[in-house]
Amino acid sequence: MASYEGYCVKCREKRQFDGEEVTLANGRPAAQGLCPTCGTKINRMLSGRK
Repeated sequence: MASYEGYCVKCREKRQFDGEEVTLANGRPAAQGLCPTCGTKINRMLSGRK
């Protein structure tokens, strides 16, 4: 797992979260993980370039 920064909608703040890279249904890469404070799922869109 890697560390990412994403916006938690429930906390209304940017949080560091540990997540994994996934591919969404439309083919775009994203990082998904849980907010360390409240446990809500956080998604972060990633660049299509590698």
